[in-house]
Amino acid sequence: MSTAPQNASSSGLLRRINTVRVLEFAWAQDVFTATEAMDATGLTRSTVISRCAELIELGWMREVERAPAPAGKGRPARLYQLRADAGYVVGVDAGQHRVLATVADLRGTEVGRQEHPIDLEHDNAADRLAVTDTAIEEALAAAGVDAGRVLAIAVGVPAQTDVDGASPPGQNEFWARMNPGFAAHFRERGWHTTVENDANLAAHAERALGAGRDARSFAALLSGERFGAGIVVDGALVRGSYGGAGEMRLLDYVVGVGSPHGIGFLARAWGREAHDSGALPADSALRTLAVGAIDAPAVFAAAADGDVGAIAVVDRLADRLARVCAVIDGMLDVDRIVVAGGVAPVVGDLLRRTALVLEGMVHPPAPELVASSFGADAVIVGASTLALEHVRTNALDYALGSGGA
Repeated sequence: MSTAPQNASSSGLLRRINTVRVLEFAWAQDVFTATEAMDATGLTRSTVISRCAELIELGWMREVERAPAPAGKGRPARLYQLRADAGYVVGVDAGQHRVLATVADLRGTEVGRQEHPIDLEHDNAADRLAVTDTAIEEALAAAGVDAGRVLAIAVGVPAQTDVDGASPPGQNEFWARMNPGFAAHFRERGWHTTVENDANLAAHAERALGAGRDARSFAALLSGERFGAGIVVDGALVRGSYGGAGEMRLLDYVVGVGSPHGIGFLARAWGREAHDSGALPADSALRTLAVGAIDAPAVFAAAADGDVGAIAVVDRLADRLARVCAVIDGMLDVDRIVVAGGVAPVVGDLLRRTALVLEGMVHPPAPELVASSFGADAVIVGASTLALEHVRTNALDYALGSGGA
């Protein structure tokens, strides 16, 4: 019985494995020589050179100007480089009030961005798809990238999502409106598409590039208008049977909390409430503002300046946030809770006050409370990173065309 087909199959598999090893090395370098790739991968020179030649033919790499050789050392060494422009990924943060789209190259460098508000008076599935399409088209135009060069897209939505990227109706059809068939819509374009809960994408961003990199278990707590948690336990994202892990509707039933309203919403609402009730001291900076100008940044800025009325609002927020964190810690025993979203840059003092309250609510050690470094970009960073990771993991399954063009 002939073993030729088996040998051919084994040889082909080995070539693919070696090609992937060289490409993975290239992804982490600027430029490199065959010798450097040999040292990193353990492959022979001939194998490295042949795999680089294949990757150049496939459009993933290029050969660049040779490195000068030391005097008397013969020919200069070949230099190889990943083609950052071989393809692109799109990230989308399709939030309740706005759609943000970014385009990134294969190094993860953002090359295009566009944001559009959602007209809440005409918020429906068709309009959300249209606004999202427009944001993506304008981001691609800003980057000078043709849609045909997009390899993958990841979309974050404020809704529960299953493994196929679909959302159940939810209460008042909210989830279905937030996720109006994005998965099928973008797959029709031939793009690999991931649709994921926005808090899960924030957790992905923190795990890959942010405050979760050195934590085995943590929660990324989106904290703007509503709380939502992306949960990583023992290094793995927790999604649940139907993608509902981290949904914070349970806060409706927590004593002293009563709703999933987030820090941004509550700071604004309680600041305005104090203003309208006359509870603010006469010298309060918040008292001099028009009530419509009082928002979370204004409250936190006033508190930082010693405004007693604003500090009272922040203390009230600290008690609410401590209860939310105690629920997360009690269920999941996380090392760290990362407060993410647009409020993250201004919550430093709030987190210090919250930590003091939290210590009396949980068994020690209490989880560390930190603010995300991504601010309002937490979801978009997670989306772009997730799309890029898919491309890296499945690179050889893509047909880039001639030289990645």
